[in-house]
Amino acid sequence: MTPPWLHVHRSDTPLILAMPHGGTELPDSLEEAFRSPWLARRDADWHIKALYSGLVDATIVGTDVSRSIIDVNRDPSGASLYPGQATTELCPTTTFDGEPLYLSPTVAPDEAAIAHRRAIWFDPYHAALAGEIARLRALHSRVVVYDCHSIRGHIPRLFDGELPVFNIGTNGGTTCDPELRDMVVQTCAASEEWYVVDGRFRGGWTTRHYGRPDSGVHAIQMELAIRGYLAEPPSPSPENWPPPFDPAFATPMRATLSNILTACLEFAR
Repeated sequence: MTPPWLHVHRSDTPLILAMPHGGTELPDSLEEAFRSPWLARRDADWHIKALYSGLVDATIVGTDVSRSIIDVNRDPSGASLYPGQATTELCPTTTFDGEPLYLSPTVAPDEAAIAHRRAIWFDPYHAALAGEIARLRALHSRVVVYDCHSIRGHIPRLFDGELPVFNIGTNGGTTCDPELRDMVVQTCAASEEWYVVDGRFRGGWTTRHYGRPDSGVHAIQMELAIRGYLAEPPSPSPENWPPPFDPAFATPMRATLSNILTACLEFAR
């Protein structure tokens, strides 16, 4: 039985949209350990489900649980995806800006708590995602796993200056066929928005783990700068964050994303 925090929408097309960071739920038993529930939710991929809703016929796998509880797009071993660069852990103890999430180190998750959270949330999410990949791979010679993300455009701890609107991640071209990468790049270029391939965000654990082009599974991560679809304030605060989802404001971004996802389907077919 699928747990209530895990959402799987099935389609028979050869495209999967993974949404690992769209959730904001903090279980009651854990919320009181955080310095601030707002801070524990701030780094979510805000309104990602609404942004992609209805753009294409695809399977969708998503979670309602906040990434501050457990980040299902991190290496479950705890190894850093970006050695030598600032990042957050499997069970984060800081925000993207480096602020402590927990009231004190004594209430932050220890090894046993991390293992428990992995069993409760990480493992079911990836069992569902792996199951959908296997189901669709049995129907199609090629399947595309498109990992949906977004992030604030200015986070000095993580990157210098302003982040491009479209950040395409293929882990140096290893997680998908160059043809798919080039189709996505061409679509982003046609939008006339700033884009980069394998820049600061080269693809998280989902992209790197499932992307096996030789086996017919092509994975690509899209990290969007939030300003591309939300009216992002200069500095987030409890009074202005998250910005509301405005369908009119998001229309240009949704048009480009529709073209990108259509290209993914064309490649897979």
